[in-house]
Amino acid sequence: MMMGARKRNRRKPESQGDLFARLRSLIEDGLQPALGMLALLSGVAIMAWGLVVSFDRPIGKVEVGGQFQRVAPLQIEEVVAPFRGSGFLSVDLDALRAALETIPWVDRARVERRWPNGVRVLITEHVAGARWGESGLMNTRGELFLTDARHIPQELPQLVGPAGTEAQVARLYLETYPRLLGVGMRLSRVELDARGAWQLTLGNGVAVRLGRQDVPARLERFIAVASPVVAARAAEVRYVDLRYSNGFSVGWNVPTRVARDAEDARPDV
Repeated sequence: MMMGARKRNRRKPESQGDLFARLRSLIEDGLQPALGMLALLSGVAIMAWGLVVSFDRPIGKVEVGGQFQRVAPLQIEEVVAPFRGSGFLSVDLDALRAALETIPWVDRARVERRWPNGVRVLITEHVAGARWGESGLMNTRGELFLTDARHIPQELPQLVGPAGTEAQVARLYLETYPRLLGVGMRLSRVELDARGAWQLTLGNGVAVRLGRQDVPARLERFIAVASPVVAARAAEVRYVDLRYSNGFSVGWNVPTRVARDAEDARPDV
């Protein structure tokens, strides 16, 4: 017995119009939320920009603080003037701080915003710790901050050396000053000559010749051995020469004295 062929269920092919309709539906379903989010973000951005514009007013007020005597308010105003056209939020505080620190005698400057349209400037002046050469000034950290000062406090110690040796000379001074103070002596001058030889001058005018070699060891020898001689006879001593392998010689204001430990020796320089 033959069975009749069963009819197969076949899906009717979609027409081109149906495909376009489905694609449009998918695009609309996905695009509408995206467009909504884009609109929301645009609205937030516009509001934020509006706030920035309303708050970014031109700088109208400058407050200056700090304890200083050498820096004139006019100098600060001249530096701040180009920044007044900037906005409260957009002003470059780092650039303003760097510009202020170019003023002579200004060691550090701090700049901060002050609501609603001002800035506050805090100035710290250099503290002069030593003279450099004839007209330079160094701060208490041994940094040369003025090369041609109009007023030079003569009570400051004097440091002297070839150009480019400022830090080296200042370092020896900063290391030596407290040690000499500990044995009752004040250091008034440190000199490094063009040959690289060192000489110290004490507050009482006595010169201490250290030369070019073994400077730390010679300084130790002066403090430990020679300084008691200078302390006991300061008025008679003109110089102490430590440019020897061992010992030292003393130059006396009265030329009848003999050099100690070096009658026949010559300095090592």
